[in-house]
Amino acid sequence: MELEVVYATPVKQVLIKFEAPAGCTVAEAVELSGIRTKFPDLKVKTGLVGIFSRKVDLDQVLRDGDRVEIYRPLIADPKEMRKQRALRDAKPR
Repeated sequence: MELEVVYATPVKQVLIKFEAPAGCTVAEAVELSGIRTKFPDLKVKTGLVGIFSRKVDLDQVLRDGDRVEIYRPLIADPKEMRKQRALRDAKPR
């Protein structure tokens, strides 16, 4: 079956298309794709992978045409950032 694995940093984006055997899992697809050769420090964890923007576990079995997306952890909590902006903007100038 044909699969894609994608990963991006702020400066580099990679999409790898490849053939994989039927029954391939997300974890296996990451390894088969060879993406670690481009990002040697890449850490892939459950909760930080998805298929077409839907988070999945590493043991999720893939279907032909699936795109595995590897997500980076957030560096700041979006809710906390909005709260900080609201507090800052509410202060009289």
